Amino acid sequence: MAHSVLCVGEVLWDALPMGLFLGGAPFNVSCHLHQLGEEVVMASRVGDDALGHEALRRIRHRGMHDDGIQLDTTFRTGFVEVALDAEGTPDYTIVEPVAWDELEHTSALQAAAEQADALVFGSLAQRRSPSREIIQALWTSAARAVFDVNLRPPFVDRTIVERSLQAAHLVKMNDEELAQMIAWFDGAAAPRAAVEALAMQFDITAICVTRGKHGAMLWNDGRWSEHPGYTVTVADTVGAGDAFLAGLLSGYLAGRDDATILDEASRLGAYVATQIGPTPSYQGLDTLPTPARNPGEPDTPSASAASEQH
Repeated sequence: MAHSVLCVGEVLWDALPMGLFLGGAPFNVSCHLHQLGEEVVMASRVGDDALGHEALRRIRHRGMHDDGIQLDTTFRTGFVEVALDAEGTPDYTIVEPVAWDELEHTSALQAAAEQADALVFGSLAQRRSPSREIIQALWTSAARAVFDVNLRPPFVDRTIVERSLQAAHLVKMNDEELAQMIAWFDGAAAPRAAVEALAMQFDITAICVTRGKHGAMLWNDGRWSEHPGYTVTVADTVGAGDAFLAGLLSGYLAGRDDATILDEASRLGAYVATQIGPTPSYQGLDTLPTPARNPGEPDTPSASAASEQH
């Protein structure tokens, strides 16, 4: 059975060396959730310009609704310059101010939040008002809050992250972001102890940490599960973490067991890392090799690659 998910935040254009790709972390998550069969509403704002209208056209072409995408006559559509290193890891130059910073709180947006099973948001879309206040206002809905930490310098704000953690039911971060949480909130140095401390401090039900080539680990209501990731040849890692989150959330909402949730999330993230752009079709998904070890086995070093980016 499909679940209703509201993704709110940035819709933007990623300017990669290979061309322009429609993206933004919450938008990428919404695209992957749509491919997984979930009912998704994407709430954002684009400019009344050529890139904004092209964004709307591509959203419709995917078979997704654009009702939640607002049109701004003052600010331009979001744009990010993406440089890739030799391993396909991106470095971002994020333009501001842009349309997605100016999201308006409408009755339709509030209704979408009230009807959703989950509300997906990140930290980047909270960099400016009014979008920050609107995202935080949506936390009062009954939807389970899903926080993608997604730190993007220079837009890194401890207060925003702390408030988001306080609101969150499910949190996803990478190992570098976990290190930042440890520094900010005086956590334990050991990753598992740090995750458990964060969960207790902020009353979070589930926390997932992606660890690059070492896979991912999930703390879910007191239970630990780990996955080694999939060994792949990386094209670029843009959107891989967003695909991972979509797989994680879809499995979580379906009530699957933790090992299965991590396996599906890791598979999606690894597959996207083998493709150019953040939201490829899943046509080649079944060609991935099997993991280095079975999900749920004790943590051991692995040569597997699990990507975690934008």
